[in-house]
This record gives sequence, C-alpha cells and structure tokens, in this order.
Amino acid sequence: MAEQYLLDSERQPTLAGVERAAEKIAAILPATPLLPLEIDGTTIWCKAECLQPIGAFKIRGGWHRLTDLTDDQRQRGVVAFSSGNHAQGVAWAARRLGVPATIIMPEDAPRAKLANTRALGAKIITYDRMSGSREQLADNIARKTGAVVVPSFDDPWIVEGQGSCGLEICEQMLALTGSEPDQIVACCGGGGLASGSALANPNARIMVVEPEGWDDMKRSLEGGTIVPVGTDPPATDCDALQTLRVSPITFNILRDCKAIGTAVTTAEVHHAMRVAFEKLRLVLEPGGAVAL
Repeated sequence: MAEQYLLDSERQPTLAGVERAAEKIAAILPATPLLPLEIDGTTIWCKAECLQPIGAFKIRGGWHRLTDLTDDQRQRGVVAFSSGNHAQGVAWAARRLGVPATIIMPEDAPRAKLANTRALGAKIITYDRMSGSREQLADNIARKTGAVVVPSFDDPWIVEGQGSCGLEICEQMLALTGSEPDQIVACCGGGGLASGSALANPNARIMVVEPEGWDDMKRSLEGGTIVPVGTDPPATDCDALQTLRVSPITFNILRDCKAIGTAVTTAEVHHAMRVAFEKLRLVLEPGGAVAL
C-alpha cells in the first residue's frame, strides 16, 4: 500500500477498504458467531460482537487504523477519544503493535472501561462530557506530540474496520441460509458500524437504533442534514452511544443508502438484555442491546 494513500486522511471509505480490513482482522481474530433467535415466529440472526477480546466491535476499526500507520507515525503514537469501547479497541491494537496511545475519556465513563483501557497500557486523560471538547483536547495533544488522531467514527479506516463485521455477517448468512441479509439493524452512536455494514451489504436495508434523546442520526436521516443532540439530553444507560453529533462520513453513507432510524426506551433496552441472556446466553451492555 502506497504511503501517500496511508497518509490521506481525506479519502473516503470504500468496499475495497472494508475487504482489506476484513483480511487483516481475520488474520488475528476468529469470526464472532452469528446466532439464530426466533422472535414471534421469525428467525433473526444476532452477531455476537460482545465476544470480542474487548467485548465490542470497536476492536476492528482500531486494528485497521493502527496497522496502516507508517513507521514514523508508529513512533509518535496515537491519541483517541471514547467513552470506553473505542478506547479499549485502540489500546488493544496499540499494545499489540507497540504504539504509544493516549486516550481521552469522559469523567463519567464506566469504571470498568477506564480500568480496562488503563490495563491495556494506554495513558488516560479525562474530561467533562457535556462542557469539554474531546476533539479539541485530542488536537492539542497531536499538535504537541505529533501523535495521529484516531477518532471513534469520523475516520475512513474506522468505518472500513467496523464494516468488516458487516462483511462477516454477509458471508455467514450465505453459508447458513444461502442468502445475503435482507436487513441489518445496527446499534448507532456515531454510525461507524452501520455505515461500514452498509458498504459491505449494498443490497440490505439498513436501520440504525439509538437510545431516546440521543437519536441524532435518526433525526439527521429524517431531515436530510446533520442534526446534533439537543441541549440537556436525558441520562441513559447506553454510555457507548452518547454521541453529541454524527460525522459527514457516516451520515453521507447512510443517507445515500436510504437508511432509516429508530429510538428505543430504557425499558426496551433492559428487555433486550434479558432476552439475550435467557435465549442466547449472552451478556450485553445496554448500548450493545439497542439493536436487539
């Protein structure tokens, strides 16, 4: 891969990039299972990304991005921002590759995610989610140290890496049923998983799911332009999906494929978590249960 391509942060995510990300990830991690679940007489298929080493699909984007760093970039390290799952994904990849990593995390991030990220060797800087700017903090660090900024979704590598999940889904559906997926329902914070899966499954309908009050992608798709989360959003158990504003990269992909969105209540999220445990023996965090 030409270094000029690797340094082009303005490139757009592509299906070819998703396929390349999938090859890289398959070389180090087994595919997570696609499990059947019958709901009112209809079989749906559940991709168990909670079984990844960090408990979430975010490991995919982190690995794809960091393995495309140049030798000089690896020496200078990376800086990322996340409430926990992207933080762990970047930290996991950084430790495996020997890359210094600084992660900016909100003060109210779950203690387990803070501890896990720190245990993976990353340096953590905390900030106030509602008044601070994680993007500005990351930019300041990058300017001082030369580190590469690795956003949680506003990045072509991240979208392609998360899209490897959608590619696995397509391959597994073909093997299990003989057909590609007709609809993909995806948890959505910034939209990296949903937009990457859309690239990998151009014939499937895409639906994004967000917690009530944090459904900015849903409202953006309905209005045809990016709409941020309103002021004073409600408290939510879905810490992984508290994105205040989606990005043009993810929004444009989802808009162009005519994706739709929906919002779910806390009670619906808790019900889905119970169903996942009782029927699939899977323990889901709230943000990972919204799609179900």
